[in-house]
Amino acid sequence: MRKALLAGLLLLAACSSPPPQAPPPPPPPAEAVLGQTVVPGSKSPSGHLVPDVVGKNHQQAQDTLQAAGFYRLEEEDATGKNRMLIVDRNWVVVEQIPKGGTVLDPKETVKLRSKKLDD
Repeated sequence: MRKALLAGLLLLAACSSPPPQAPPPPPPPAEAVLGQTVVPGSKSPSGHLVPDVVGKNHQQAQDTLQAAGFYRLEEEDATGKNRMLIVDRNWVVVEQIPKGGTVLDPKETVKLRSKKLDD
């Protein structure tokens, strides 16, 4: 009797099909990535995403923007004292125009408004 029961269980296990698998999830929608051009004809405008550099030291902000493809950079003393930014690492970005996340043609200018660390 045990042999018959064991044989029946083995036969049942061999004949049963695996449970149906769920189809793989669809790929996530394409999103623009910093420094990459958005594909023309897509729902997104053409250009590069401007990285958010507010709060970074001025030198690091420039490096980040250049790595994303933006080389036309302007800088300004945000305190209104019209000082020149000579040692960029002594300054911190308090505002950028346009804001981070904006899609912009890399030929356009990004303005960084910064203040000295000890202001």
